[in-house]
Amino acid sequence: MTEIDDATRTDADPMPTAAELGAIVGRARKAQGQWASEPATARAAALRAGADALREHVDELAATLESETGRPAASGREGVLAGVGTLDQYAELGPVHRGRTLHGQWDATDFMIPQPRGVVVALTPWNDPVAIAAGLLGAALVTGNTVVHKPSERCPRTGVLLGRLLAAHFPDGVLQTVSGDGRVGAALAEAPEVDVIAHVGGTATGRAVAAAAARTGAKVLLENGGNDALLVDEGVDPAWAAEQAALGAFANAGQICTSVERIYVHRSVAEAFVRALCERAERWNLDPQPLVDERLRAEVDAQVREAVAAGAKALVGGRVPDASGTVYPATVLTDCAPDMRVLREETFGPVAPVRVVADFETGLREACADEYGLAATVLTASVEHAQRAWRALPVGTVKINAVFGGAPGGAAQPRGRSGSGFGYGPELLDEMTTMKVVHMRPPGR
Repeated sequence: MTEIDDATRTDADPMPTAAELGAIVGRARKAQGQWASEPATARAAALRAGADALREHVDELAATLESETGRPAASGREGVLAGVGTLDQYAELGPVHRGRTLHGQWDATDFMIPQPRGVVVALTPWNDPVAIAAGLLGAALVTGNTVVHKPSERCPRTGVLLGRLLAAHFPDGVLQTVSGDGRVGAALAEAPEVDVIAHVGGTATGRAVAAAAARTGAKVLLENGGNDALLVDEGVDPAWAAEQAALGAFANAGQICTSVERIYVHRSVAEAFVRALCERAERWNLDPQPLVDERLRAEVDAQVREAVAAGAKALVGGRVPDASGTVYPATVLTDCAPDMRVLREETFGPVAPVRVVADFETGLREACADEYGLAATVLTASVEHAQRAWRALPVGTVKINAVFGGAPGGAAQPRGRSGSGFGYGPELLDEMTTMKVVHMRPPGR
């Protein structure tokens, strides 16, 4: 990881210097003890006030996000409100986060109590910046940690606005926002005074973060890339299955952590499924959403072109439009082979690569043969197949007959190249705390 050299800073590169970052982490460390000593209800009240501030400024946040990433304001507004709901949830869960008593000797008291870990660095992405940051920040703050948050350099103004709205309700130094690119994230990850590094983003960066933490001893929470599979079994309605596939692959232009990245469809329904999927892709292309920038569009297009050159067919989309902007069309690829990058790696764009399989067992086996482990979806009318699939798929989340959704309070642990540790839900409170065991007896006589 590359350290920041103070001498390289220019007016065109307004990132904080190494000395400034050190001071920021130092303020977080200084503020942490007092913040941890506040009653849990007081910490929860501050978090709830921050949630109210985001709710009041939802349109401003959504408009800022649209100007930076192209995400339509209506969709961005949903993301902000999801973040508000997460903050409200942690404001409720924080005060009831509890340890347990132990049964030992009659004259002794034994208990286990969770305590904050200390200073948390949160490195968050651009695709859903408020909702994702709200989870990490909310869980860390309500349990008594202080936070240094670095939002993605692709949406710095959104991150700064989020930080300003929240920080106004916390004591000085408890929540600080830092702008900058990967060099800033690298310097924060290497800071010896940091106790937890929570990263949501690309796999390569996540591994670099883990390597830095191995040197400092910080705890690491990682949600990295995904290559989520969708299995379409025989016996399902192909039109309904295509609707689910299109939603999973094309929503937010495929820029969702758990987007559908590869599709395995049973040959008995493949023809009707592909036909219906192409129809839905054409509908999505009537009102296409942009990708975050030209760099991502070039990466998506490169994967599609490689697949076509290797024998895949682009039935819909598959090429950069002539118009200006960063739009890439919803694309349906067929005749995809397992060795193609479009099936092996995360595309993070509106691409639906389809592979026809002879039977459910083949589709399940190929879906399992992947280095990532974020999520997967199975569309089936067979309870037996659903049971076998959720047990076998080596991912943190399995969805049966719905590409998106889940009950409030759910959580998951990514696996493999997709990361480690709980990134949301009540279990994130456990990740942000460490357990202390106390054995207490009266003094001897």
